[in-house]
Amino acid sequence: MSAFHFTLLHSDEHSQARRGRLHTRRGTIETPVFMPVGTLGTVKGMLPETLKEEGAEILLGNTYHLYLRPGHEVVARLGGLHRFMNWDRPILTDSGGFQVFSLGKLRKISEQGVRFQSHIDGSSHMLTPELSIAVQEALGADIIMAFDECIPYPASREYVAESTALSGRWARRCKEARRSLDGAALFGIVQGGMYADLRARSAAELMEIDFDGYAVGGLSVGEEAAAMYEMMEVCLPLLPAGQPRYIMGVGTPENLIEGIARGADMFDCVMPTRNGRNGVLFTRFGKVVIKQARYAEDPLPIDPDCECYVCRHYCRAYLRHLYLNNEILAAMLNTRHNLHYYLNLMADARQAIAEGCFREFRRDFYRHREAD
Repeated sequence: MSAFHFTLLHSDEHSQARRGRLHTRRGTIETPVFMPVGTLGTVKGMLPETLKEEGAEILLGNTYHLYLRPGHEVVARLGGLHRFMNWDRPILTDSGGFQVFSLGKLRKISEQGVRFQSHIDGSSHMLTPELSIAVQEALGADIIMAFDECIPYPASREYVAESTALSGRWARRCKEARRSLDGAALFGIVQGGMYADLRARSAAELMEIDFDGYAVGGLSVGEEAAAMYEMMEVCLPLLPAGQPRYIMGVGTPENLIEGIARGADMFDCVMPTRNGRNGVLFTRFGKVVIKQARYAEDPLPIDPDCECYVCRHYCRAYLRHLYLNNEILAAMLNTRHNLHYYLNLMADARQAIAEGCFREFRRDFYRHREAD
């Protein structure tokens, strides 16, 4: 058995929810899992030791950003991304496709790859499937992603069909470009926009290429939640049951619960970290916007039922004070609380699936929000 493999432990009787275990060369990951985003080789405001304390088993890094600065060759010479950022657990690297997509007019897509201007200094670069794989291998990631185009929303059927076909051809080139045989896994990414038949065609093509795992991309790009869930329902059942299924860039706590119910195993999103830096805190009863005047003299923790370090030691009034004064500690504490919430939500979902009570867990998740 290779260093990378997936074990399916439990299947929910009333939904498509799955409890699994992902084995990598740098450790085991319990699924469903949320991956904190460490785009530049750091989860903003968090020490690696703190991430471990909160239960993070895998982090996400980004090819585009690390390629531009400090450069993948620099990271490789310094011992790889794990040593560079002092993280000895698994890392997944995004291929750079989404970042290139977000550059808009600063990029031009062709059969060869994507010509883009750096957001840092305006310099011109060509990112190809082959280079994306080479960068990710140089970084030393445990899971690397095929290079694709993240399709905007809305988009015409003609554009989506052409883009999806191009991503399929790029996926083959990514598989062929693999040079490292050291146990890292390569995932393909299902595209197809909001068109069910194009999604199905993309999934079939990727399975023919034969990847170690499969992701669903092009979601959470502006579509309504109903459309997102519909595409999950289209894609996830088509993917192999014995391999991990990853929903990229998603999302809210509700998105995670609904993704799990539809059979997803892996998620990532900047929402808990970015929202934390902007003073928005996640709780079982919904969001707390800490800058609001109502919290000026509030002695309660963010969530009285939360057992995280922040809720055990600090009150809403103090967190509001830090945020309004732009203190660095505000971003650190808010981010830590939000990541605790997300990681704990996944742990509770795993337990519910294993105990055969995910339906009740899902119902209670929404009931708490309605009640408060």
